[in-house]
Amino acid sequence: MTTFPNSPRLLKGAIVGLDPANPLASIIVFQYNPETVTRTLTPQAAGAAAGGHTAPGEALRLAGPPQEEIKLDVVIDATDQLEKAQPTATQMGIYPQLSALEMLLYPKSATVIANEVLLRAGMIEVIPPAAPLTVLVWGAKRVVPVRLTAFSITEEMFDPNLNPIHAKVSLGLRVLNYKDLGLLSPGGALFMAHQAMKETLATLNTVDNAPAILGAIGG
Repeated sequence: MTTFPNSPRLLKGAIVGLDPANPLASIIVFQYNPETVTRTLTPQAAGAAAGGHTAPGEALRLAGPPQEEIKLDVVIDATDQLEKAQPTATQMGIYPQLSALEMLLYPKSATVIANEVLLRAGMIEVIPPAAPLTVLVWGAKRVVPVRLTAFSITEEMFDPNLNPIHAKVSLGLRVLNYKDLGLLSPGGALFMAHQAMKETLATLNTVDNAPAILGAIGG
């Protein structure tokens, strides 16, 4: 016997850190999708003269895609897991989920130690370690490389052992484009796929509204 679903299946947003050395440590699926996502796009104009003014004849030229900033709040809660007596939640609360997010900002300890050994061995220059390529997944139409620019955690409830069991995490993300990462890099290619999706959706919008546009032009 089958039942008709009363609501569509809800996709979960996620932040994924692409780290070949430890792929399981940087997959953070949102337990609850944020209610709001704030996006700010700043155009990158080419040919700007002194004082921010555009040089004559250059007003419509673009130096690249706009800089996009994203802000969202994520709620992490262990209530359901505690009710089911899941071992991880009962012993550590939501520390694992918070740690997975925080590790997107930390250089790997093994790399830090290895660099210190090289430095003491007489290496003149040690290259700072790179963070994993971080990707925001918000449905099939928004999969973009990002960099965390702001990170605030408010821990609101604790268990008897002071493990946090409820927290609000405010994230500030900057979308990284092909100008930041290089067009032929994995992140640059991911951004270009995202831009191509936008171009397709914009064309669909024009097609859907063509009758109204033509009617307005014709009077």
